[in-house]
Amino acid sequence: MPTIGSSDLTVFPLALGGNTFGWTSDEATSEVVLDTFLELGGNFIDTADGYSAWAPGNSGGESETIIGQWMTRRGNRDSVVLGTKVSQHPEFRGLSAANVAAASAASLTRLGTDHIDLYYAHFDDASTPLEETVSAFNDLIVAGKVRYVGLSNYSAARVAEWFTIAEANGFALPVALQPQYNLVHRAAFERDIAPLADKHGLGVVPYFALAAGFLTGKYRTRDDLEGAARGQMVGGYFTDEGLAVVSTLDEIASARGVEIATVALAWLQAKPTVVAPIASASVVGQLDSLMAAATLTLTASELARLDEVSATVAE
Repeated sequence: MPTIGSSDLTVFPLALGGNTFGWTSDEATSEVVLDTFLELGGNFIDTADGYSAWAPGNSGGESETIIGQWMTRRGNRDSVVLGTKVSQHPEFRGLSAANVAAASAASLTRLGTDHIDLYYAHFDDASTPLEETVSAFNDLIVAGKVRYVGLSNYSAARVAEWFTIAEANGFALPVALQPQYNLVHRAAFERDIAPLADKHGLGVVPYFALAAGFLTGKYRTRDDLEGAARGQMVGGYFTDEGLAVVSTLDEIASARGVEIATVALAWLQAKPTVVAPIASASVVGQLDSLMAAATLTLTASELARLDEVSATVAE
């Protein structure tokens, strides 16, 4: 199993996204998905303190609460590599030192644990001096509340600035980056972020690995979006170029006897800086196709076909 950057966190090469927990998956369904993920060999779970404040009736922290209660009931905290994030909870917005301290304490309570394995700055906070944020994350490392630092949705320039500050002050360096990266959203990552990840030895944990479900082949027409929970997210991918990517995935998947999602994830896993793409499962039946990507090695020809067709997608 791969290791995340320079850390000692060894993970299954697919992270289970927790954004569905408490949103499109109720607690009972979420627990079955979590149980099955571990039974199939998974160990890396990704969530955030803001999941899923956007859902009617939710206030944020629902996903962390479900995961925390599940770990407590199963007594399996040591079997899980747990990543969560700060800056987007409605009560804890931004990355000031005070907010990072308060938000991390709230996350630890919801998760029912005394430490977070990988703690991400979820979105850059231009209103807070970066020095303050970097120092706040280091304080959590020193206190033993966080093992490693990750950055999500940061520009290349701000990642570089974080490293400059951390190195100058002897602070803990980030080990992971979480950008949006998939077959229909490639250019920005490959141009700006991948070289930086390579330079600093950072493990990349891409989100929207399946483009909100578009790269599963589930949505082939506009009518397929009607009533879908992620319909609005997927709509932007409906172009001739995007659908051509899905068609190519379908051809490769059919030839290999696997699902379209499996091929899309295997393409990501073949990228040199990628450690574990994030994919979520609303129901347990979706897990098999996700987990199968870990054992699917695409040929050079298949990778080249996907590279070529996806390079035409405008972002």
